[in-house]
Amino acid sequence: MVNVAVIIPAGGSGKRLGGVLPKQFLRLGDTPILVASVRVFERLPEVREVVVVAPAAYVTRTTRLLKRARLRKVSCVIAGGRERQDSVRLGLEHLSAAPDVILVHDAVRPLVTAQMIRGVMMAAKKYGAAVVGVPVKDTIKLEGKKGFYTKTLPRHLLWAVQTPQGFLFPLFRHAHVKAAAAGVIGTDDAALVERLGVPVRIVQGEQRNMKITTKADLALARAWWRKNR
Repeated sequence: MVNVAVIIPAGGSGKRLGGVLPKQFLRLGDTPILVASVRVFERLPEVREVVVVAPAAYVTRTTRLLKRARLRKVSCVIAGGRERQDSVRLGLEHLSAAPDVILVHDAVRPLVTAQMIRGVMMAAKKYGAAVVGVPVKDTIKLEGKKGFYTKTLPRHLLWAVQTPQGFLFPLFRHAHVKAAAAGVIGTDDAALVERLGVPVRIVQGEQRNMKITTKADLALARAWWRKNR
């Protein structure tokens, strides 16, 4: 069995959904979004530990929340850095031991499934790096000057990338070291590995594995939760 660790960056400095709390503390039914996200990984025997990286002001609240939920694979809750990439790097530094595969998952993607997670972890073990994603449905155009587009991108080649993203641990740690040395901030975790010339495997995801960023996202996630839970 592959030995897996998970880092869950739980940001809190961005736009709030009409309240004072970061989005990960909002609820789907009676379950906080963060708890729902962590619990999917908690139930997988391949996952040895989970490190949650929270905003410094919310470390205590996050720790209490996860303890009340009895999520025993959460090895620690730590304060994050300025950028998401910094938070992930700090998470790597707080793992209790080196896993075979490291997964990184957004705290506000609570509708991820075990099938998606296992698909990424096995692809990462085989290919070195993998992401979950869905084919783009809309036509994408590249903007030029003054609001005019200059090119239509081939839709059949485009994917909307989600999380989890998974990597062989030594590769991902090396990618972070190289990015930090070069002062590079990647658009996602896979971008750091791509810089090293490593191809990233795409695993089919689902539209429901949305990142909750808007009120519409939250309403949709709650509707799905009511229907399926």
